[in-house]
Amino acid sequence: MESSSDRSNVSQGNHLGYARSTSMDSTGPQLAGRSSSMLSRRSSRQGSRGSISLSREMGDSILSSMRHSLQSADQLLGDIDSSVLAQLIESGRVLSPEGDVDEDTVRISEHHKVGPVPDDAIKQTSDNFASAPISSAETKDTISNVLADSSTKVEPYKLSLRLDYAAYMIHLAVFGFFGVFTRYGLQKLFGPDCLALTSDQSPLYPDLPSNMLGSFLMGWFGIIFKADIRYISDHLIVGITTGYMGSLTTFSGWNQKMVGLSSKGHWVYAIAGVVLGMFIVNESITVGAETGERLRSLILKYIREKSLIGHKYDWEHWRVNTRAKQSVLLSVMIILMSFFWILSIVLTVVKMHSLADGAVLWMGCSVAPPGVWLRWYLARLNGQGIGKQRSLKWLPTGTLVANVLAAGIMAVLAVTSKAVDTKRSTTILSGIQLGFLGCLSTVSTFAAEVYTMRRSGQIARAFVYAASTFLLSFLLGTLVYSVPVWEKHYK
Repeated sequence: MESSSDRSNVSQGNHLGYARSTSMDSTGPQLAGRSSSMLSRRSSRQGSRGSISLSREMGDSILSSMRHSLQSADQLLGDIDSSVLAQLIESGRVLSPEGDVDEDTVRISEHHKVGPVPDDAIKQTSDNFASAPISSAETKDTISNVLADSSTKVEPYKLSLRLDYAAYMIHLAVFGFFGVFTRYGLQKLFGPDCLALTSDQSPLYPDLPSNMLGSFLMGWFGIIFKADIRYISDHLIVGITTGYMGSLTTFSGWNQKMVGLSSKGHWVYAIAGVVLGMFIVNESITVGAETGERLRSLILKYIREKSLIGHKYDWEHWRVNTRAKQSVLLSVMIILMSFFWILSIVLTVVKMHSLADGAVLWMGCSVAPPGVWLRWYLARLNGQGIGKQRSLKWLPTGTLVANVLAAGIMAVLAVTSKAVDTKRSTTILSGIQLGFLGCLSTVSTFAAEVYTMRRSGQIARAFVYAASTFLLSFLLGTLVYSVPVWEKHYK
């Protein structure tokens, strides 16, 4: 297209040409030839300057557009990473802020994963454009080449669909074992037998320390460092968040303790346990996110300072993106899962035979993996809505179903334990409550979802979601547990 500067240059050249042609009759052919040559060189220089200006304007415009696109992509990824916590921490899927599966978002997240990217990457791109050739055609070619080079990368090795699914389940099982171990240890540490800070008879229920720790860690690894760990391995981040922190925290145990208090007439303690417990886990995840953000900024600052003095960090070396790395990691996780699971089953049989201490722990570890797997599977309901109209897509339905279902089953086992009232049956049922139901329900994900809604300004939705979870679980527990206890007068 012809710019206004080009049109003015051409018009100026026409007037000059007319003036020179009138003087040629009086000065002779030689002077006319010189004037024509000078005019031609001047027009050529002016045309070159116009072309240079046009090329530079095009380059600046394209560079500005690319910078805007990069900023928009970074903002989109940041929004996705924060909104994902409300609906997809458990499943590992990428959802839009409304909860729908966005295929474009999936592609963006795969090609622009937030990892340890040098800060001078955009500056180097800017310098490359600043030194681009002045010709508009060559500038376009250079831009195309830069874009092609920047988008060219070696595709990481991907497992087959079935093997990839199995890898997720193996990671979930291994980290689920660690979560049960940690929760059981915190129960003993803060319980009546040691520090005596928690008990079944107070709002400070036995699982409160583990719920606090899991929510705090979720602020770190489920919010701040999630993208960095995902850059290394998708299986690893699902194992840490869904497997470990989901199993470390338990909603069903929390709800059952409050139901137990209300069945004894301690309604004030029960309400205080719900309100105080919710406040504590909310503050735990907030502190975790704030301290994690500060820690990440310090780490990045340290890396930048090291980079300035010549120390380079090869982040690609840590990525599990080759067939060899995938095979080694999967083999190690299979060995760990087999070891822990076989050990748990063997010790369960031994401990149950003599009803020795630790029988509940090993029984819980034996049934923990199915609880984690079921919760991970139910997480697929998050963002799908309810009914054919897919209403309430903002509601994390999968997490809600997992917590309410676990709370109901927990109440069934609790009243069954009172009805049978033998030491062996109580040990078995307690082990199932600790392992399967403790891993099926989660507080860390629940707290992260409420936290994300609150931070995004959706206070009403956060309140409705939290209130629905507690009311449904508490009412179900009361019907299943408290009513039989009141009627049968169980101790």
